[in-house]
Amino acid sequence: MWLKFFRVHAIISGDVQGVGFRFHTKIKARNLGLKGFVRNLDSGDVEVIFEGEEDKIKEIIDWCKKGPNSALVKEVKVDFEEYTGEFESFEAL
Repeated sequence: MWLKFFRVHAIISGDVQGVGFRFHTKIKARNLGLKGFVRNLDSGDVEVIFEGEEDKIKEIIDWCKKGPNSALVKEVKVDFEEYTGEFESFEAL
């Protein structure tokens, strides 16, 4: 069976900075075998790019809608982009 890989660009809004969101996202993404990055934005939001298998992408997006217990996620905007394979790992920037 051939695996299909996807790329997702998401912006997570709410009380998501200073609560361990990036750290927990990195751990979860790495455990799922995803590649990409997570970083804080000046707006107070968190930006992520995930690349990987479709089912793993769906799982991490569902997780992002809740985040770690210390976060209060209000909105997750998700855009599917063309898979590039440019990342070697998943990093918190």
